[in-house]
Amino acid sequence: MHLLLANDDGIYSPGLAALAAVASDFGELHIVAPDVEQSSMGQAITHSRPISIRRTPINGYDAHRVNGTPADCVALGADLFKGIDVVLSGINLGPNIGSSMWHSGTLAAAKQAALLGLRGIALSTPTGKADPDFERLRPWVAKILEHLLFESDVRLANVNFPPDPVGIRWTRQAVSQYDGRVVPITDPMGRSLYWLTVRRVEELEEGTDRWAMRNGFVSITPLRLDLTDDAALARMHTPATP
Repeated sequence: MHLLLANDDGIYSPGLAALAAVASDFGELHIVAPDVEQSSMGQAITHSRPISIRRTPINGYDAHRVNGTPADCVALGADLFKGIDVVLSGINLGPNIGSSMWHSGTLAAAKQAALLGLRGIALSTPTGKADPDFERLRPWVAKILEHLLFESDVRLANVNFPPDPVGIRWTRQAVSQYDGRVVPITDPMGRSLYWLTVRRVEELEEGTDRWAMRNGFVSITPLRLDLTDDAALARMHTPATP
């Protein structure tokens, strides 16, 4: 099996190295990641300038860094390394659950795989005062890959690992009100600045990714590229021709 690894935290992220250490047991690795952090870049693709790729071995693995977005890395990697079976993105330093999926660069890399007709799996875990304990998560990551890499019916999956998992659950995306907020501050000269940040959403609906993470379960959410609201489409009537 040929695996392409990418992320949005950058080529030197400990999460990428941790994923490579587990994924190497499942196939041949090709690592293509941004040269700097690209968190919250969403599905952005660089089209107004050429992008470069540089060989940058990490932890004994052959890897390349790209001066572009997570989606760029997958598009370029899939073109350069023929025969890719699955794209793995992560392990992200921070969760990607609920509404954060819309702007996640980690998930964008996996979605880019699906857009190219490949399979994509995004993997994330929360951060606290210290980096995640990837050694503790290793058997859980292996279990997820053991299952999803050979589950061909799941073309796109979003996986989140709590710090100390107690089990695994298939979930749906939480769709609570977006948890973003604007925090005004001032710079040393008294000029207005703003932080676009998030706050914890307390409402939990059982069976969602947010519920699973809050209860210590690894969350696996199968996704699709089609954003069509089928229920609304079925209710709509074509306007009369003027």
